[in-house]
Amino acid sequence: MEREERKMGQGMQYRKDRKGTALSVLGYGCLRFTKRNGKIDLRKAEEEILEAVRGGVNYFDTAYVYHGSEAVLGEILKRNGLREQVYLATKLPHYLIKSRGGLERCFQEQLHRLQTDYIDYYLMHMLNDADTWEVLKEKGVQDWIEEKLRTGQIGSIGFSYHGNSENFKKLLDAYDWDFCQIQYNYMDEHTQAGKAGLLYAWQKGIPVVIMEPLRGGKLVDLLPREAKELFLQADPGRSLAEWAFRWLWDQEGVTVVLSGMNSVEMVRENVRSAGRAEAGVLTEGDQELYEKVRKEIGRKVKVGCTACGYCMPCPQGIDIPGTFRCYNEMYTERPKAGRKEYLMTTAFRKNQNPASGCIRCGKCERLCPQHLEIRKELKQASRELEDLRYRVMAWLVRTFRIWR
Repeated sequence: MEREERKMGQGMQYRKDRKGTALSVLGYGCLRFTKRNGKIDLRKAEEEILEAVRGGVNYFDTAYVYHGSEAVLGEILKRNGLREQVYLATKLPHYLIKSRGGLERCFQEQLHRLQTDYIDYYLMHMLNDADTWEVLKEKGVQDWIEEKLRTGQIGSIGFSYHGNSENFKKLLDAYDWDFCQIQYNYMDEHTQAGKAGLLYAWQKGIPVVIMEPLRGGKLVDLLPREAKELFLQADPGRSLAEWAFRWLWDQEGVTVVLSGMNSVEMVRENVRSAGRAEAGVLTEGDQELYEKVRKEIGRKVKVGCTACGYCMPCPQGIDIPGTFRCYNEMYTERPKAGRKEYLMTTAFRKNQNPASGCIRCGKCERLCPQHLEIRKELKQASRELEDLRYRVMAWLVRTFRIWR
């Protein structure tokens, strides 16, 4: 299908992909829709997406394994007549595919969920090395992709990535990719694909979509007080999120920055920030400020978890991202605050197991895109979070069945 230009909002900034398509510098990441009783809150998600479209956001990113996300996004776009106003990006869970037939069935299911007959931007999900790509080629994936590109069922082909910069470069060279997606932010400048990978892609003319620009919100919600004060002193009118986005948009190799926005207010704030997006404007003083902030964060944050949720569900019922959030909060805020939050989210929840319930099966580590030593970190977190007060309170809750 010949791709037409989608409606562009006034004030929003746009950057072009390698085919000349203008994409909003702010993209909508659909991993973190608000959930109620285990299901995505459709009405709330709809309000947020409509506000984003009104603000000029035209790139929406989801995935097959984002539980319920594709279906919700498809329903919202369909019933509001928005499909032709936006670009859809979703991902193939290649690690679940055994054959070309399975590949086609998965793709057709995604089209059905999204209520569309084509995908603008299709990614190999978590494709982390060229060897895996070779295995996929043997299964017929490359031939299948090229057929879909010819028929217009796929507009552009890319991959999302969580490995190191050297493997990233090899993967970029292994096929004529239209775009790619990497984790990148001012704290991850030299981890995963990193700046070296970004520059390599830019030199090859391959657009880069950024995920985890705020490290799952950690660069806002769990920023140490000292780091917040540094940003506040530099510019009281600029939000913590905008400082993170601004660092990314300053780099020419960045095409779209995804944000998992789960309130209308957050959408509006990020759209305003995107309206000021420029490349090459950071001063030497700005760069020194980011370096000071990095040092403050590095001194306080214990575990670099982004709360992506790939490690979940834990077979033992442990809320792994929640545990690490509380553990980090002990150091970024106060020990008492972290322990109180942990008590409320484990002992006061009926079916929630504490970190000490880990049986070290290792399932979480095999799935973690950050390659964290989760078992080791859970053990240390349980030592510090599950103090005597916690154990007494947990016993009282179990004994008297005081559950939230």
